[in-house]
Amino acid sequence: MFQILGDYSSELLEGFQITLISSLIALTFSLIIGVFLAILQISGKKLFIRLANIYVEFFRNIPLLIIAMFFYVVVPMFWVPLSGFVAGTIGLTLYTAAFIADTVRAGIMAVPKGQMEAARSTGLTFIEAMRYVVLPQAFKIVIPPLGNQFISLIKNSSVLALVAGFDLMYAGDIIASETFNVFDTYILVAFIYLLLTMPLSYLMRYLEKRWSIN
Repeated sequence: MFQILGDYSSELLEGFQITLISSLIALTFSLIIGVFLAILQISGKKLFIRLANIYVEFFRNIPLLIIAMFFYVVVPMFWVPLSGFVAGTIGLTLYTAAFIADTVRAGIMAVPKGQMEAARSTGLTFIEAMRYVVLPQAFKIVIPPLGNQFISLIKNSSVLALVAGFDLMYAGDIIASETFNVFDTYILVAFIYLLLTMPLSYLMRYLEKRWSIN
């Protein structure tokens, strides 16, 4: 294992960086899209609710690999070519956003309705009340499941390996095929994934404890 780490350190480091960048991009945009969808789902507007529900149900019930392959194979046939990194990151973003939407929506629904009514009575618009009053409380409630979604996103980023995204898993596949040392290679890759997920797990636990006190 240590010999692989020494001989292929540059490949592993490059794969680690690509996985990290893809995960950060997908995390940021999936959170934005997910929160937006959650707000639409509780907006009270039938059209918005229906459109948001269609999105959530569609992407929740399709394998992530199919979504990534769609952007990697199908989109270039009719529009512009996309690299494996871009296609995989887009697929990861859209897929994760559907799960985040459900998580955030549950948090919003858990906030007492009186909070929104009180905020609106002070003259705040729906969006302002959601931004300054409801969402901060909702995020405190959904920290554990939201953290699980973020961790799943990092692990799901391995889909980039299947669309030539040159991520950590892709590097592991290349190394395993060259060394024929499958066991040590994938154990090493697994430990590197732990370096990505464990700090995030501890961060979410810290935020959960801190916000529960406040």
